[in-house]
Amino acid sequence: MDIDYTVTALMFPAIPLIMGVYSNRFHTLSNLIRKIHDEHVFEKHTPPEWKNQLINLNDRIGVLKLTIMFSAFGFLFNMLTVFALYLDKILVARIIFGSCCLSMMISIIFFIREIQISTKALKLHISDMDVQFKE
Repeated sequence: MDIDYTVTALMFPAIPLIMGVYSNRFHTLSNLIRKIHDEHVFEKHTPPEWKNQLINLNDRIGVLKLTIMFSAFGFLFNMLTVFALYLDKILVARIIFGSCCLSMMISIIFFIREIQISTKALKLHISDMDVQFKE
């Protein structure tokens, strides 16, 4: 495969867009954690599924961190590909661009995992309503 600037240019709109999605997830998660923290500390409100929620939030934080990190590596590798092309190092550019694609694929896999954990969190959140409905 021939690699040139147009190949790397294909990734430029995709990577910042996906990083924006990840950042929004991170922002929403951080707001949720702050809200739960304030309820616990200031209002002394502890829901029955508290421990499960904490485990779930910790899992989401870890997975989201890896998601964002691998997408950042993807962006970095994409920029390094452009630099290698600028230096006329085609083989190096191919290897680095492969690393870019691999990093983005890993990032997406972690994102899928974060969505699964997030869905589990929503099920935990409505579990108390489900118990009341069955009574």
